Amino acid sequence: MNARQKAVVAVSVLAAGLAAILIFKKRYMILDKAKLLINGRTIKKIIIHCSATKPTQACTVELIDQWHRARGFKCIGYHYVIYADGTVHEGRPLAEVGAHTEGYNSESVGICYVGGLDATGKAADTRTDAQKKALRQLVSELLATYPEATVYGHREFANKACPCFDVQAEKWR
Repeated sequence: MNARQKAVVAVSVLAAGLAAILIFKKRYMILDKAKLLINGRTIKKIIIHCSATKPTQACTVELIDQWHRARGFKCIGYHYVIYADGTVHEGRPLAEVGAHTEGYNSESVGICYVGGLDATGKAADTRTDAQKKALRQLVSELLATYPEATVYGHREFANKACPCFDVQAEKWR
């Protein structure tokens, strides 16, 4: 291989590496519908939850994972967690059945935003503007991937205040 060919290969490898880094850093993973079909999952519902934490309370994917393991789950039950700064973090792999809404896990994606309680511990819509924007974006991407899916709040399936806002009042499509 001559010097020019070596240079072309080096640039190609560098470009591929840079593309991989950019994809890795992208906040929202590229949704892999084929992977879900392999595992036999058909997504019919996108179910939104809150962590039921106060604004000053620390809450991370790792902490929620600990809570869920303490309840006997194999790992975190949500597929995504949205922090107060609007960053979206992966929880349980999307191709796996979640553990977030009894009776509906096999056909749904679970999203949890950090918050849901005011400073006194009462249920309240504590979503930051960044969380609202990230939630809209994530739900929009999921609906584009699963156009047959419908968006719900956890409280539509359980006697809870979660997710502490009216999911049906939001414009998701």
